[in-house]
Amino acid sequence: MTTILIADDHPLFREALRGVALRLLPGAQIREAENADALYAMVDAEPDADLLLLDLNMPGTQGFSALVHLRAAHPQLPVAMVSAREEPEVMRRALDHGAMGFIPKSSDAATLATALQQVLDGERWVPDAALNAAPIADDERAIAARVRELTPQQFRVLQMLGTGLLNKQIGYELGVSEATIKAHMSAILRKLGANNRTQAVLLAGKLAVDPDKVVAPEGD
Repeated sequence: MTTILIADDHPLFREALRGVALRLLPGAQIREAENADALYAMVDAEPDADLLLLDLNMPGTQGFSALVHLRAAHPQLPVAMVSAREEPEVMRRALDHGAMGFIPKSSDAATLATALQQVLDGERWVPDAALNAAPIADDERAIAARVRELTPQQFRVLQMLGTGLLNKQIGYELGVSEATIKAHMSAILRKLGANNRTQAVLLAGKLAVDPDKVVAPEGD
């Protein structure tokens, strides 16, 4: 049985994707997630799924970081990005970070079906404009490689750090001690090649959709 994972915070768009998938693959098993925590739990529960349709702006994720993390943790899982952002350079970045496809949310049902089938067949699908965009810069490629080295828990800590939470607050959210978070933080700084929390956030921010708009949290 084909299993399709859909991660998007908009119920209507999840419904649209589910409808297209079921018309294309009657009887397919569809699983859905509406935020980052649900996304990672879903993927962990369905490691052998045939395809993940991932919203570029999932709540709790930062740009392409979730894609980079998931491709490292589950390299066997094909991922196609879906987004309202349709700039060629954004689509090209998704491909360079390991996506099998990029599906604009403005696509009609027929285009969605074609894209899904092509990716399920193991082929890349992306609007032609993306193929003419420049590849990602070396510094973005380098930080992606470092992010791939983080463990799932370290990655979650880094994501929460980017929202401005302090160690104590992150520990509370994850149900672990502040000392544990400090240990994770030390490992994160080492793997990213950062000297402090602010630098870590700015480095990870290179994977944001709009890196120039990333603001480091106050304090260190």
